[in-house]
Amino acid sequence: MKECKEKGQLKLPKLISDGMVLQRNAEVKIWGYDVLNQSVTVHFADKVYSCITDSNGKWEITLDKLKTGGPYTMMVEGSNTVIVNDILVGDVWVCSGQSNMQLPVNRIKVIYEDEFNNAKNTCIRQFIVPEKYEFKKPVEDVASGEWKSVDPESVLDFSGVGYFFAKALYEKYKVPIGLIKTAIGGSAVESWLSEAALKEFPKYMKTAEAFKDDAYFNKVRKNDEESSHRWYKNVDKKDEGLANPEKPWFDPSCDVLDWDTINLPACFKDEKIGALNGSVWFRKDIDIPKSMLGKPAMILLGTITDSDFVYINGKLVGTTGYQYPPRRYNIPKNLLQDGRNTIVIRVISNNGNGEFTEDKPCEIAIENKKIDLKGSWKYHIGVSVKEPLPPVTFFPSVPLCLYNGILSPVISYTIKGVIWYQGESNCDRPKEYKSMFVRLIADWREKWKQGDFPFLYVQLPNFMKAKEEPGESAWAELRDVQLKTLNATNNTGMAVAIDAGEWNDLHPLNKKDIGERLALAARKVAYGEEALVYSGPIYKSMRTEGNKIIISFTNIGSGLIAKGNCELGHFAICGDDKRFVWAKAEIKDNEVAVWNEDIDKPIAVRYAWADNPEGANLYNKEGLPASPFRTD
Repeated sequence: MKECKEKGQLKLPKLISDGMVLQRNAEVKIWGYDVLNQSVTVHFADKVYSCITDSNGKWEITLDKLKTGGPYTMMVEGSNTVIVNDILVGDVWVCSGQSNMQLPVNRIKVIYEDEFNNAKNTCIRQFIVPEKYEFKKPVEDVASGEWKSVDPESVLDFSGVGYFFAKALYEKYKVPIGLIKTAIGGSAVESWLSEAALKEFPKYMKTAEAFKDDAYFNKVRKNDEESSHRWYKNVDKKDEGLANPEKPWFDPSCDVLDWDTINLPACFKDEKIGALNGSVWFRKDIDIPKSMLGKPAMILLGTITDSDFVYINGKLVGTTGYQYPPRRYNIPKNLLQDGRNTIVIRVISNNGNGEFTEDKPCEIAIENKKIDLKGSWKYHIGVSVKEPLPPVTFFPSVPLCLYNGILSPVISYTIKGVIWYQGESNCDRPKEYKSMFVRLIADWREKWKQGDFPFLYVQLPNFMKAKEEPGESAWAELRDVQLKTLNATNNTGMAVAIDAGEWNDLHPLNKKDIGERLALAARKVAYGEEALVYSGPIYKSMRTEGNKIIISFTNIGSGLIAKGNCELGHFAICGDDKRFVWAKAEIKDNEVAVWNEDIDKPIAVRYAWADNPEGANLYNKEGLPASPFRTD
């Protein structure tokens, strides 16, 4: 963005800048600030628009409906002149929610190497709204940010879901796609509600009011920082592995004859270590042949609860402060040596749940060769402390703060719609989620003043270990709320993700299926492809025939199938006692009959009703999974 006549005070918000994508076929607002009573003129697409700043120095104009195209240049004249270059006209989508929408391509690149190494598309662009917590009032502009188009370097910061969503839409319509990334990891639905909407939920409004007091906020933040610092400092101070600075336990020459043995990966509570608060040191010696030296190398350890420090041959190669990121640390050149190499991992468990996650990579990778690190390790407890890490305030879930700090600066920008991936942080409160989620959709539509724009969202995927018997599930309850939102709010679409998760990872890598399913929903809901089958089967109704319950569905597409050509799995049924047991199920005339020979008079059926419904395999022939549901 080029600025002329530098002595003036004309300013544009960060979103209105070089490389931006403007919404086609809509009334697009352009706004900014200048001195009071200043005449401002906007030149764009061979048209001229004029206005005068108001008593606050703010001005705005509305562009005539724009046709797809570009690149264009915009000139804004006021007390100085600003030139905005490389503008495209297409469709703009807000990508919001929590970490699974925020998760950048850089985190998922490991399973899409070829795709991202060659990624280049000047017609797909993203603007990242920086993280900001604001409790008092809505923020008018973001502190920083710029529009970037896709290339092998910039794509690493794109939302993984957003990128695959945009790519699918661009391939279908050849229309420029702009993404505004507003997602924040760990955020709860109440943090994205405006104050007007939050007042309908008094408990959360009370919390928001407390944080408007600077003294209270500063006290909370200070207390959290100090208590956390004291805990970690105490662990470091008492850790035997750090007690001798001349020979810490990460020194390869350190004597480990009296260390115990453990097979990794492992959960500490299931081992002799127990539910420890403190630190544990792990060591393994491996041999590396001379032929593998001098090449790019990386150590992969999956995810670790809670934090880790990884040393190779006495040198720190990587550290991570919390459990969720996958540990992938580059090994410096020439650090590995011919013959014996020593790996030491110091793990800090802060709440008794220390763990090396199962079924994750645990290896050293050198080009196309791998050295397996699973199996026997030596270990020794560095320190065990009585108290866990004190709980701290998780600000992304404080009510109101993200609406004010992140969403508010965006709502003047004309959009096509929203894609949303959130719910994990509300899984402990599924019953209240329905009213809050429905209210959020209405709230955003009210604030944007663009009518009932498309709001597309992801149903929570499968997660955690599968259970052997049917039972209750908070994750299933929240998925059910998400399913029912389709009928509670118009112009919405849901991407079922029950087959796209990972039992051992809150942040599954498969973002391609998610993005593409959201794009299918967009094609149906936002782009009007009425005949398109965008979703897997959705529960419609049930009826009883003898000892069987017959389930009907919408979105059956070309027909129902049991994926894998095997029996349908993860159906449960109950009688008057309301005790669910596993059931037989079969497809007949594009309905599903469900029964259990021991139940003569069934009253209800559940499908995929679990945190991780392993074996749920009802799909339509278009390859889209059925949504979990319950009839009770």
